[in-house]
Amino acid sequence: MRIDKFLWCVRYFKTRSIATNACKQGKVKMDGTSVKPSKEVFPNDKLSVRKNQIDYQIEVLDLPASRVGAKLVNLYLIDVTPKEAFEKLELLKYSKDYYRKKGTGRPTKKDRRDIDDWFENTDPNPDDIKS
Repeated sequence: MRIDKFLWCVRYFKTRSIATNACKQGKVKMDGTSVKPSKEVFPNDKLSVRKNQIDYQIEVLDLPASRVGAKLVNLYLIDVTPKEAFEKLELLKYSKDYYRKKGTGRPTKKDRRDIDDWFENTDPNPDDIKS
């Protein structure tokens, strides 16, 4: 079975054309080397798929005849992705929420309140200033 068809059948990609494009862009690797969409997949192959900033590590158990339901995916592959990859994604998600890029528009109401609170806490209290 072709690798792009396999990844579509086991629901790693929503459409086969998206799976094909991922292979062409070098996001799918077999044994550490990028593969073309037409590369044949066999049981016991180890794949690496880069999706949503995570490198998924997949071990092929069997080849499905056609696209399978979500509950049956585990019959055809084992996901051996390390937990550190998912923890890294969580950290990245929190860091993106915290920082705003320059030029992204006006501050939101919450941003405005945070800025006002920050300025109130950094201004010296007039009673504390001695002349």
